[in-house]
Amino acid sequence: MPDTEQHFDILIVGGGMVGNALACALGQQDFRVAVIEQREPAREWPTDEVDLRVSALSRASQNILQNLGAWERMAQLRVSPYLEMQVWDAEGNGSIHFGCSDIWEPDLGHIVENRVTQLALWEQLERLPNVQRFCPATIEKVDINNERPQVYLKDGGQLSTALLVGADGRDSRIRQAAGIKTQGHDYDQHGVVATVRTEKPHLDTAWQRFMPSGPLAFLPLNDGRCSIVWTTSPERAAELLELNDSAFCDALTEASGHVLGTIQKCGPRAAFPLRLQHADQYVLPGLALVGDAAHAVHPLAGQGVNLGFLDAATLAEVLTEARHKGRSLGALSTLRRYERARRGGNMAMLAAMDGFKQLFSNRDISLSLLRNLGLNLTDGLWPLKHLIMRRALGQFGELPRLARPHGSL
Repeated sequence: MPDTEQHFDILIVGGGMVGNALACALGQQDFRVAVIEQREPAREWPTDEVDLRVSALSRASQNILQNLGAWERMAQLRVSPYLEMQVWDAEGNGSIHFGCSDIWEPDLGHIVENRVTQLALWEQLERLPNVQRFCPATIEKVDINNERPQVYLKDGGQLSTALLVGADGRDSRIRQAAGIKTQGHDYDQHGVVATVRTEKPHLDTAWQRFMPSGPLAFLPLNDGRCSIVWTTSPERAAELLELNDSAFCDALTEASGHVLGTIQKCGPRAAFPLRLQHADQYVLPGLALVGDAAHAVHPLAGQGVNLGFLDAATLAEVLTEARHKGRSLGALSTLRRYERARRGGNMAMLAAMDGFKQLFSNRDISLSLLRNLGLNLTDGLWPLKHLIMRRALGQFGELPRLARPHGSL
C-alpha cells in the first residue's frame, strides 16, 4: 500500500461477527467503510467438523442477520434450531422447562458456529463496493486526539475517518488507546468447550445443569451431536484438557448427571477464561465501542454476541439518521444517542448474569434452598416464564429497526 492517507466515513477495527455486521449495515446504506482485520475467516472446513466456538443466536439476532442478507448463507452452512430448554440444579430438585410452543414460536433460537456467522457476513462485505477490507492487516499506531481519528498500519498504510469504531474484543486496543477504563472482575472460572456425541438424543433441547463449580450446558446441533460449555475452576479445566478422550467422556457423563446417557465420543477441546467487564464509556468524540470491546458477559445464558449485534444495529441506525439530518458522524451529541440506547440494557444483562453466577456457583445451604424453590415456582408461573423467553429471544423493549422482522434502515 502506498504511504498516503485514505479517508473513510467509518473505520471499524475488528472483522469478527459484530464488526462485520456493523460494516454490512453501514455499507448497505452507502457509507464509505473500512474494516481492519488481522486474518480472513476460514472459507471451508470438513463437513463433519464443528467449530469449538458456537453462539446461541436470539430471534433479534436472526432478524438482524436476515435483514443484512447473511442468514440464507448461514442456513446453507449449518444452523441448529433448538425448541426447548431444560435447566436444573445439581444441588437439589429445582428445575425449569421452556418450550417454544408455549409462546407460539417455531424455536427458541439457533445454535450457530461463530465461523459460520463470520463467513456469511464477510461474503456480504465482499459484495459491497463501498466497503474496503484491510486484511490481513496489523495496526502500528492509533491517533484519536485529532479532529479525525487516524490509524497507521504496519505496512505503511494511513487511514483517517470521521468515526473510529472499536469492535476488537474484550482486550480492545482501540479502547485502551482511547484511555477508556473498564469495571468488572475475573470469575476465576474457565469455560471448557468441545463437541460430543451422546447416548440419548438431545431432542432439539438445550440442557443446562447448574453446579457449584459453574454451569454445564449441552447445546444441540442438527446432526445429533452437542456442543458443550463446561464452566469450572481454572485448575479443573486444565485437568479436563489433559484427560484422554475416554476419561473426559466419563467425567462429562458424571457431571451431566447422565441426563443424555453416556457421552460416547468427544472431539478436540479448548478452554477460555471468563470475565465480567463493562466500559466506563461507549463513546468519545470520533470514537465508539461495540460488542465485547464495550462489554463482556458470563456465557451462562449465551447472550454476549446477541448484545453485540444489537449494538451494531443501533449504532448503524443512529449514524444513518445523523447523516439524513446533516449531523456530524463523530460528534459526541450523535454518538451519545447510541450510548443511551444500549448502555442501560447491556448493564442490566451483565448484572443479571453476574447475579445468576453468584446465586448458583456456591454450596450455601440457604441459597441452595432459595434457588431450588425459585426454579420450581417460576416453572409454574406462566406469565413470568413467557416474559423470560421473550427477553431471551430479544423480543422485549424498543428494538432497532434491523432487529425487527423485515426491518431496514
